[in-house]
Amino acid sequence: MIKFNGADYFNVTGLLSEEEILVRETVRGFVSEEIIPVIEKYCRENTFPSYLVPKMAELGLFGITLPQKYGCAGMNNVVYGLVMQELERGDSGIRSFVSVQSSLVMYPIYTFGSETQKDRWLPGLANGTKIGCFGLTEPDFGSNPGGMITRAEKVDGGYLLNGAKMWITNGTIADVAVVWAKLDGKVAGFLVEKDFRGFSAPEMKGKHSLKASVTSELIFDNVFVPEDNVLPEGNGLRAPLMCLNQARYGIAWGVVGSMMACYDSSLNYAKSRIQFGKPIAAFQMTQEKLVYMLTELTKAQLVNLQLGRLKDSGNLRFQQVSFAKRNNVEKALEIARMAREIHGANGILDEYPVMRHAANLESVKTYEGTHEMHTLILGEDITGFSAFE
Repeated sequence: MIKFNGADYFNVTGLLSEEEILVRETVRGFVSEEIIPVIEKYCRENTFPSYLVPKMAELGLFGITLPQKYGCAGMNNVVYGLVMQELERGDSGIRSFVSVQSSLVMYPIYTFGSETQKDRWLPGLANGTKIGCFGLTEPDFGSNPGGMITRAEKVDGGYLLNGAKMWITNGTIADVAVVWAKLDGKVAGFLVEKDFRGFSAPEMKGKHSLKASVTSELIFDNVFVPEDNVLPEGNGLRAPLMCLNQARYGIAWGVVGSMMACYDSSLNYAKSRIQFGKPIAAFQMTQEKLVYMLTELTKAQLVNLQLGRLKDSGNLRFQQVSFAKRNNVEKALEIARMAREIHGANGILDEYPVMRHAANLESVKTYEGTHEMHTLILGEDITGFSAFE
């Protein structure tokens, strides 16, 4: 297999540490060898390649920024971003699995959980023997999570949970769900285990996007959650929003991987596709598309690196994450569509990755905050006026 070198027009690699480069290259090789050769098959079959989980765990990809005492790698946030970038070059669904496991399950348990909860769950989640999911979005409440109707009621020894969540990555295969519900009018976090009576997680079918990812509903019918499974510090809507900010950070990096895949495929195709006696790469209109793709890809790389450095220094603002998620996903989707145009009719075939990335990015643009919601977050930040209500 030809080694993938990526697009690095401004030598962003020169701004990375040796450790950051080593991790990137390791995951890049893993994606080339283990994911890309099989991903189209799993997309056609609408199944998740679960056999990759222990392999990704062996590489230390789950909870990579968390402390080593829990079996994690204890690396920085730039490393985490580079991992997301390389995984999404393979497929958004694979990146989503790792992102949810790390940012939406391990992060809240580490940040809001008790020491007992951390010791019980984090090592298994890190080594891939346990899988988690994150339950916030509801059938009627997506962009407005504060309107959730899932309720928790205090009873002897714990709580009763009633309600439903939707669009939950990993839900059907998860051992534990980090679930957010209203308790006495305030949001609280609960660890719901897969064998709790009254809890079910049916898989959602019929998707045209993220086909190699498990997407589920979570249903709670008088589910008893013991007191020990309440996240002691997970009080208020701020807690799940902090989790979403972690996931959005990973998405901003991840979609650069899809940009790379689409650009690389387009450049190679344009050089080899002959029309009117010469490669289509020799035509001005094709070159304009390729230059646009490379330009937006390079901008996104530079934004992400500064985003990661800000996060590692403790100076990151959530509005900056919204900026990166909003811009990078929109540009990634534009690049995927341009790539389809360059590939012509061949662009709809799964011999090439562009149509799969385009379909996946339609979902990525919506989840963890829609394009519109991030626009309003930025609008409020720069004007001082909230336009949400």
